[in-house]
Amino acid sequence: MDKNFYITTPIYYPSAKPHMGHAYSSIIADFFARFKTIDDYNVYFLTGTDEHGLKIQRSAEKAGQDTLKFCDQISKTFKDLSKILNLSNTDFIRTTEERHKKTVQYLWTELEKNGDIYLSKYSGWYSISDEAFYNNDEIEELEGNKVAITSKSPVEWIEEESYFFKLSKWEKPLLDYYEANPDFISPASRKNEVISFVKSGLKDLSVSRKTFSWGIQVPNNKEHVIYVWLDALTNYLSALNYPETKDRLFKKFWPASIHLIGKDILRFHAIYWPAFLLAAKIDLPKKIYGHGWILSGEEKMSKSRGNILDPLEIIEKYGLDPLRYYLIKEVSFGNDGNISQERLEDCINSDLANNYGNLCQRVTAFASKNCNGRIPSSVKFQTDDLKILNKYKDNLGNIRSKIDQQDINFYIEYIVNSLFEANKYFNDQEPWKKKDDLIRLNTIVYTTLEIVRKISFLLYPIIPESSLKALQIFNLSKKDIKLESIANNEFLVKDKMINTIDILFKKIEKKND
Repeated sequence: MDKNFYITTPIYYPSAKPHMGHAYSSIIADFFARFKTIDDYNVYFLTGTDEHGLKIQRSAEKAGQDTLKFCDQISKTFKDLSKILNLSNTDFIRTTEERHKKTVQYLWTELEKNGDIYLSKYSGWYSISDEAFYNNDEIEELEGNKVAITSKSPVEWIEEESYFFKLSKWEKPLLDYYEANPDFISPASRKNEVISFVKSGLKDLSVSRKTFSWGIQVPNNKEHVIYVWLDALTNYLSALNYPETKDRLFKKFWPASIHLIGKDILRFHAIYWPAFLLAAKIDLPKKIYGHGWILSGEEKMSKSRGNILDPLEIIEKYGLDPLRYYLIKEVSFGNDGNISQERLEDCINSDLANNYGNLCQRVTAFASKNCNGRIPSSVKFQTDDLKILNKYKDNLGNIRSKIDQQDINFYIEYIVNSLFEANKYFNDQEPWKKKDDLIRLNTIVYTTLEIVRKISFLLYPIIPESSLKALQIFNLSKKDIKLESIANNEFLVKDKMINTIDILFKKIEKKND
């Protein structure tokens, strides 16, 4: 069985500071990476910054800075964000690195050698903001300006000599691949969108520019720089040291398990990228997942609209783990989602403080007082105990399967229901009334402590810092978290001392309370 897992975020365009959309993609990728890690996979988790193109060059000029120094500063903010979000990424790649340049130029020569690149002249609509070419039917007039229908970004007509990639040649092979690999693009609505676009006919793609210089030069023609998307997409290979195909990283982790992206860059990942790879005779990634946007009001966040939500402000006010939990629970994965202060505070108070934090506090305090501060040793399970304990063993395979289908909604719902059932079990069993039956009291306490452990293990990919604090009750650390062990009903060492912990989540005092 393949126990290697390679997950990537989009590489972020550092023309402005990070916003909630960047944080969302990164947090979701981190969730999958952490889940696979506790399920005993070798995980390679990549994120980074895309630093070439005309938009970057103009942003640097506007700031009156050297372009690379401008990129250094902005890229650092994204690198810092990775730490602030507590990401477990293995690598952070920058497209200005020498290792990346080497891979991009090698891939170009392979495409050229295989007859998929030719020199001609480009004329058409181009969006500097999107770094994308658009057809006439993808353009509309808005307040006297030509804009892309999908992104509303301004477009301009350009005419210049350009190298082209024979994208039209790969129309049928792409459609055949989509049909043979129905799970390649997810969710289904995105796949249908891609297939419809490809069936409408693919035109050859301009893959170089002459009118600016900030990019990777075309091999053997210094007048041209490589189109920013061919450059950027190649980061998924350059991070694994391609073309060193015998290198342990490439051999071990390619093809990628999943490219996690926002839906706005689906075309580049689900059409252009597979075509480049097919032309270069490189295996395609196993999955492209295009998630929804984090909206500000009813609109996608963007610098031009001035509606950026700063994740750092929310983290400073509420904490990181509550934000992570909120984004994973309240944004239905695959769909667009909104940030709501009210819903965030409800999540903190109801799910995190009342259901999880309170359960940890109650059972720990009860065990400290009635079990000598130890994990009970005299235990005899009854039907009610085994019913709630075995739920985890019975669902382990289903949990794994749902994660492989990127069904985060199932996962979080399973945890929320488990927390509700755990609190109900402790209340219904009334251990405080069992002081004349110590074996029964001990069994209820042991069962509840085991459930706290199991739920904390499952919560680790979502709220890693808080779940590790909860696991201090049992003197357990990150290395002890193994998904397989949630099927073990007697994992906790009997008669071992337990620790009391501070409050995990402080309730938010709401104005209308």
